[in-house]
Amino acid sequence: MNDILNKFYKNQGSLYKILLCIVSTILIVYLFPKSGKFQFDFQQNKPWQYDNLYAPVDFAILKSEDQLEQERSEAENNIIPYFIYDQDIANESKAAYENQFASVFTDSIFRNRQKELKSFGSKILEDIYKYGVISDIASFEDGRKVYLRRGNEIEETSIENLNTTDEITILINRRLVNSPYVQSVNRFKELFFDVVQPNVVYDEKLTNKELNAELSKIAPTKGVVNKGSRIVAKGEIVEQNTYQILKSLQAEYESQSWTASKYNWVVFGYVLLVSVALTMLLLFIRNYREAVFENNTKVTFIFFNIILMVLLTTIIVKYDANYVYVVPLCILPLVIKAFFDARLGMFTHVISILLLGFIVPNTSEYMFLQVIAGIVTILTVSELYKRANLFISVGQITFIYILGYFAFHIIHEGTIDNLEWETFSMFIITGLATLFVQPLIYAYEKIFGLVSDLSLLELTDTNSKLLKDLANKAPGTFHHSLNVANLAEAAANEIGANSMLTRVGALYHDIGKMANPTDFTENQSTGINTHEDLSPYESARIIIDHVINGIEIARKNNLPDRVIDFIRTHHGTSTVYYFYKKAQEQDEDVNIEDFRYPGPLPFSKETAILMMADSVEAASKSLKNPTSVLIDSFVEKIVNKQMDDNQFLNANITFKEIQVIKKVLKSKLNNIYHLRIEYPE
Repeated sequence: MNDILNKFYKNQGSLYKILLCIVSTILIVYLFPKSGKFQFDFQQNKPWQYDNLYAPVDFAILKSEDQLEQERSEAENNIIPYFIYDQDIANESKAAYENQFASVFTDSIFRNRQKELKSFGSKILEDIYKYGVISDIASFEDGRKVYLRRGNEIEETSIENLNTTDEITILINRRLVNSPYVQSVNRFKELFFDVVQPNVVYDEKLTNKELNAELSKIAPTKGVVNKGSRIVAKGEIVEQNTYQILKSLQAEYESQSWTASKYNWVVFGYVLLVSVALTMLLLFIRNYREAVFENNTKVTFIFFNIILMVLLTTIIVKYDANYVYVVPLCILPLVIKAFFDARLGMFTHVISILLLGFIVPNTSEYMFLQVIAGIVTILTVSELYKRANLFISVGQITFIYILGYFAFHIIHEGTIDNLEWETFSMFIITGLATLFVQPLIYAYEKIFGLVSDLSLLELTDTNSKLLKDLANKAPGTFHHSLNVANLAEAAANEIGANSMLTRVGALYHDIGKMANPTDFTENQSTGINTHEDLSPYESARIIIDHVINGIEIARKNNLPDRVIDFIRTHHGTSTVYYFYKKAQEQDEDVNIEDFRYPGPLPFSKETAILMMADSVEAASKSLKNPTSVLIDSFVEKIVNKQMDDNQFLNANITFKEIQVIKKVLKSKLNNIYHLRIEYPE
């Protein structure tokens, strides 16, 4: 039982990654469409790349969306709208005319002709309400036939026969201008303005019912391809008609009813492909990014981002596949690069695109554009914490998308006349959405405990609370840290290491000296050495403990683990040599382990650089009359001693890189001491 538990404990990291791979595969396959994947990839106006294709079954040719839209539009234009005629309102208006006529025509000039005028006005009113009055018919074109429903009877007429309230005045003028009652025009207008009310309304419900009936008659197909018929020959250009037949065959294949057995085989196929892709990513990380592979949180973070991109793309494709480019896929390589490196970012991006190829339309076009955009992203964004770089990169990404789409459109259509400008706007939206990467990185830092260059930049601020405390409590140590930071950053730049991380590690590597600053020579401004009254063992313990104290202070102030690594490793397993030799003078049998730092050894280029820069800078303070020759000699001596002590055994740094670092340290120290080559007199 104990052996099993021990094996489980030793292999828990590997077991976790296997479980993570399985869970990720299940989630991604769950998001995938479960119908079969059409085995041919084709595009309009491009050659057919496969062997001659014959119809495997009888299938109907689907009409294109443009054809269907044209037929729907024709149906909408040809439909005869329905209007409801309200007889009650017409009767009320006629009754109001009878009641109000006498009160309007009261003048003496009308008194003897009231009966004639009233009869004349009644005829006008009858004509007005023959087909009724409607408030507005602006939405209907002239000459259109309409159905006028009076109770249970329906009459076909023209839209012009319906009178609008604005036309009443025109009708009155036209009827009275050539009549013997022309002087009564204004009175009739006044009367009709009060009594005439609209009594015809558009029957939208009945009209839509008729329209839906007509739309339902539109056939989605236009013919049949018989089994065995040749659809396209190898090398033949896929023209519009052939393209529509191929799309019809694809739809027929993907819409067929799948038995439980077929469905399970489809899912099994997806599982195999997705698991292979994710396994390749894990193997890449294990072989080329061992530090990332050993950290389960980092591996989880990478897989989480892949699943997130698959989820977003799936949602968009299910909503409307035409908007697939709205998903800012270039955020993925940016995020991975911000926390790790460009090579891992690009590899992860490519794996994600391979997975998305199962669910997006026009797979080859999509994959080409996204891979190119990812390459541009990796190449252009060198320092994410510089906002100008990000904006420039977003512009370049957007330009590449637009350029690629433009090229594909020319290939497919052979013209630029019918460019879809809406697609260009989607690319602009995608580019702008990529700017969301900065707040996203901040959120990831809090959730996963990772550190990006943006956070490192904040930590370089010497006005931060921790560095201000170091400057106030241990000014000598603070000045030493600044010098080390400058030396280490220059060396990191020269060999291609992470210079920002190296600088931050150098600034904080000695914060443990704040616990007892006067026990360190750089802070002993009064000339009093506190170690004179202590034994070599006690003095060595104080010196060694500044590493432990530094780790505690760093954790208390929530410094990232990547920065704490510099505090832990900047002395490696070296010895406090001065007090060791002093103890030997008192007792030759002294145990050297009592004077050794606990380690661990530096395990990266950046931590190795700090060890060299820290030792060289501290030792340079002991030079009384520094010369170029002397500086070169003592840099060689210190670094070679560290190499002899195997301090760089675990760091992925080469002998050539160490030689370059030595050269940088010598040059920088010569500049610090303002040394020049001595010319002979």
